Amino acid sequence: MDKKNAMRAGAVAAGTTLMMLLMSSPALALTRDDGDDPGTGLSVLETLGLYVAAPIVLFAVIAGLVMVLDKSKKQA
Repeated sequence: MDKKNAMRAGAVAAGTTLMMLLMSSPALALTRDDGDDPGTGLSVLETLGLYVAAPIVLFAVIAGLVMVLDKSKKQA
């Protein structure tokens, strides 16, 4: 890819990113919709457990099952 096409691709990517950032304003999240019934917020520990610890544990369980149930021949 020559320099002109690279510059064009970069400009398109930057423009697209900028437009998406401008269109998804967080201020729109302040207006409540009909039927909204938000619950109580999560504590810091609950948030870390849900979004950090749970995926790590799930990954470890899946990786462990794959290693234990591996049926391929062992190289000796």
